[in-house]
Amino acid sequence: MGGRFDFAIVGAGMAGASLAAGLAGQGRVLLLEAEDRPGYHATGRSAAFWTESYGGPLVLPLTAASGPFLKQHGLLRPRGALTLARADEAAALDRFAGEFAGLGVRIERLEFAALACRIPGLRGDWQHGVLEPDCCDIDVAALHQLYLAQARQGGAELQCRARLAQARREGSCWQLALEDGRRFSADVLVNAAGAWADPVAELAGARPLGVQPYRRTIAQLAMGAPVPPELPLVLGFDGSFYFRPEGDRLWLSPHDETPNPPCDAAPEEIDVATAIARLEDVAQWPVRRVEHKWAGLRSFAPDRLPIYGFDPKVPGLFWCAGQGGFGIQTAPAAADLAVGLLLGRTGGAVDPAPYLPDRFH
Repeated sequence: MGGRFDFAIVGAGMAGASLAAGLAGQGRVLLLEAEDRPGYHATGRSAAFWTESYGGPLVLPLTAASGPFLKQHGLLRPRGALTLARADEAAALDRFAGEFAGLGVRIERLEFAALACRIPGLRGDWQHGVLEPDCCDIDVAALHQLYLAQARQGGAELQCRARLAQARREGSCWQLALEDGRRFSADVLVNAAGAWADPVAELAGARPLGVQPYRRTIAQLAMGAPVPPELPLVLGFDGSFYFRPEGDRLWLSPHDETPNPPCDAAPEEIDVATAIARLEDVAQWPVRRVEHKWAGLRSFAPDRLPIYGFDPKVPGLFWCAGQGGFGIQTAPAAADLAVGLLLGRTGGAVDPAPYLPDRFH
């Protein structure tokens, strides 16, 4: 088995699938997935939401430009996001609110009485808050399947259990060898390998860019009292927690960022216990039991911005990496931007300059 392709994409998570969908019909596309099925790692473990402040001001253009696609395909469910702050964080919270309001994000500043109406049992330490009413839950599985279907319909070829072992540039073509001996060739090699982005770059003879995976833990809790169905996504301004309802359950994270090598991430008991302790510091809600817990890897570049573009030193190697926790909510615009760069198009909706890999050289 083998073949010659215009584009070989390493990784069939959200990044790779969205790129394959955008490139299908523009050339012969090969999508290589190391696991038994696409989306096994970060994509399949995401509790994703679309909220414009997440990732910071330089990620906002990608988030905002992705909203229309997600809405058009019915992939968003209104939620709202409420960021809580203590009294000594009020000035910093005001700066946060002012910055994003100035960028066009709908922001409502709230004090304790209004916060307590939205979060029953809220403890008195949390005196200040910012509401982002436009935050929505994302149907991650449906978005991923949509991209895989579009890629397939456009003629892209998906190969699972296809872990890349060698990548050698010969003239204007990549010679690719998989661990099981299968071989392919491609004009362009796209590195959309998530937590494995730097190892894949090294296989291709490129300098790693410092893409670091971090473990993030989530627990599903059965609560001793009903979870308000209208509860927004609730986040700590200090980055120590977030939680939101999932049916009659609560999804809770300690917002952990533990450096981790690329792997099949698993939750640590201490992280789950930390999350519950932090929840108890926010609201007087009894936790009945932990029903389910999981962990995923979120991968960041050193400057916390995504990386899209051709490697400046290795011809034919394209980076699509470092999407951190905002890779789902930015996927439509990021894929459009990356496809434009791959095909040499200019004038897209988002300026690629902040995301080019040249910034690390």
